[in-house]
Amino acid sequence: MVSGPLQTSAHQPPANVRLTEHHAHLYEYGRSLTMVDASTVESAEALLDALADAVASSERAGRSCTRAFAARPEAWSSPEWPSLADLDRVTGKRPCCVWCFDYHAMLANTTALMLAGITASTPDPNGGVIGRDASGALTGVVYERCAGDVWNAMPDDGDAQRRRDTINAAKRFAGPFDEIHDLRSQIWLGSVLKAACETQGVDKRFVLYPLVDELDLALEGSRGWACDQVRLGGGKIFVDGTLNSRTAWMTRDYTDPMAGHPRGVAMMTPDAIEEAVRRCDEAGLPIAAHAIGDAAVRAVLDAIENVNPKTTGHRIEHAEVVDEADVPRFAKLGVTCSVQPCHLLYDIEAIRRFLPDRAARVLPLRELIDAGCKPGELLLFGSDAPIVRPDPADSLQAAIERRRVGMDESEAIAPDQAISFNEALECYLAR
Repeated sequence: MVSGPLQTSAHQPPANVRLTEHHAHLYEYGRSLTMVDASTVESAEALLDALADAVASSERAGRSCTRAFAARPEAWSSPEWPSLADLDRVTGKRPCCVWCFDYHAMLANTTALMLAGITASTPDPNGGVIGRDASGALTGVVYERCAGDVWNAMPDDGDAQRRRDTINAAKRFAGPFDEIHDLRSQIWLGSVLKAACETQGVDKRFVLYPLVDELDLALEGSRGWACDQVRLGGGKIFVDGTLNSRTAWMTRDYTDPMAGHPRGVAMMTPDAIEEAVRRCDEAGLPIAAHAIGDAAVRAVLDAIENVNPKTTGHRIEHAEVVDEADVPRFAKLGVTCSVQPCHLLYDIEAIRRFLPDRAARVLPLRELIDAGCKPGELLLFGSDAPIVRPDPADSLQAAIERRRVGMDESEAIAPDQAISFNEALECYLAR
């Protein structure tokens, strides 16, 4: 089980090599630095204790709500969230929400759920799931779109705080990174980053990928902020969820599925994916598609093949489970596989619990390279911060060893998919 920071890997990038962080969320990373860190919590009881302390601190500081992140209930010895009644008991009427580490599932108290308009009679929306017990009562756990609805309904931080959080995140990405790709860029992000580069001494390049649904606004806004250090990279879509939340869209059933969703959650139809590819192509931009499960990966590859866009540089983000038949399609279609091997270090328990029969298909890096995905061109690495820390050594460790530092070799996930240090480093090199 992962509890707190990972042990430091011996696989470190050379000090004189400049890298590209190919997948991060800058504002969310900056925001997480001001939230309750639940990564070291090892039980529901410990989480409640931490939240009780946080509520008291929030009240003293005059903050209107309590937010936490990085909870990993799937790795607890008893992998269950606290009950809604227990959460309400320690948080009272103050809005409170706790992100699962993957930011695709959330525990929220009754006040926060009500702010989002979620009650026991609320039906599951498209692309979202509301957790309920056997009697139909709310559990407080919400997934995907519903988690986003609760987050967006929480009291607003205001423009000034958003700017501070974003600039803090940009500065915290110090060390080896020359360029950072932001994969779900807010409409205001470009102007904040341009100002940070001009007035705050931020000496990096930023590539932004707003949601496809907001692409027109982003294109219009980019006229005011596009510059040598900040540019528009493409459009982002979310095709499925995550492995830990059991919402990644799979071709086979999970061993221990979420009720009503044996193969996860498809957040877009094939037609909608194709339309998003066309929309980006019309704008002269590539698409970046969040697709973690093998069914989601296949759906994106199918869409790109069917649309046959004129633009190049289309990306599948994460691609944590890839069916063997789809591996050669990346190079054949010229689709970049943008992965975060560091996730493997945290997902080992979830893979063993939920996908034991698909473990051999997790992050097939060796096969992708052998099938023509050249490191640094069609195979890219990133961290997905704040989901995990932005330390390139973690992805090097996962790609080379396929296990956490300190684990026995027998515990490695799909060890035949390991790649060399030089291959892994190339996936981080700036182009």
